[in-house]
Amino acid sequence: MKLQNHFEQQRPISSGFGPRTTAKEILVGQNLTGKIAIVTGGYSGLGLAAARALAAAGATVIVPARTPEKAQAALNGIPGVELERLDLIDPVSIDEFASRFLDSGRPLHILINAAGIMAAPLARDSRGVESHLAVNHLGHFQLVSKLWPALKKAGGARIVSVSSRALQLSAFHFEDPNFNTREYDKWLAYAQSKTANALFAVAMDMRGEAHRVRAFSVHPGTILTDLARHLTDDELRAMGALNELGERGFTEYNDEIKTIEEGAATLIWCSVHPQLDGKGGVYCENGDIAVITDKPHTPGVFEWAVNPADAERLWKLSEQLTGNKFTI
Repeated sequence: MKLQNHFEQQRPISSGFGPRTTAKEILVGQNLTGKIAIVTGGYSGLGLAAARALAAAGATVIVPARTPEKAQAALNGIPGVELERLDLIDPVSIDEFASRFLDSGRPLHILINAAGIMAAPLARDSRGVESHLAVNHLGHFQLVSKLWPALKKAGGARIVSVSSRALQLSAFHFEDPNFNTREYDKWLAYAQSKTANALFAVAMDMRGEAHRVRAFSVHPGTILTDLARHLTDDELRAMGALNELGERGFTEYNDEIKTIEEGAATLIWCSVHPQLDGKGGVYCENGDIAVITDKPHTPGVFEWAVNPADAERLWKLSEQLTGNKFTI
């Protein structure tokens, strides 16, 4: 496969959307009747907002969860939503979920990889893989590989991986991705997994383009959701997400700090909007393709997260770690 220069594609297109745009606004005038979507993490936070928006536009939305019974309460009253069972840290669970979906014979038009963990204590899966890498990247890598026949069958599909500006904190550490020899740092572990999400979109898109399957990665903004469950009150206070009464929540919003509906907007833009027809492999934020930057804590993506050579290297490592040879 010939590597393309993805740096040239990584530039805004003046979409007309921005940081205050909501998921509902992205979908104005769009009818998704007949479209099938899977949203991991679709029962809380950004995933729930995305699932609700897609269903409201007419899509059938499958929401996989570790405990569907608990997820049911969040999804009650949303038409067109189906609950399924999936644990992204369990390879057997991933295969079983994908097999059930493939057995249904349905195509898959939209796959949003929104589930994840952040700043968690050190833990490893059954293969010895560090938990952020296992859940945020490898679980979704295996899921996409197993669902590939349904994505091709759609005759035009999009894969959206939820990344984060945290990727600016760490390139992918190929020498020790599982913190076997270096000291564990929960933020570097999270950041590395978010870099992996962006690199996956680059490599996936190069493979999927010929089959009309395009891939994107997204920074949704800083949003307070259950993803922050491992953060202490002091950490939340430093983020401005804890008030004087000890209550969690932002009191001020800006181009980076958003409501959940605003955070879900770029996920939905990448999932369905015709402005991205013929495009892919790019990192997006604020309802547009992001710029490349080398300045930390500013809008944009670092080159290490959209570098096609590193994307290919990670793809091969992901195949080795999961034991899944991705057959296109």
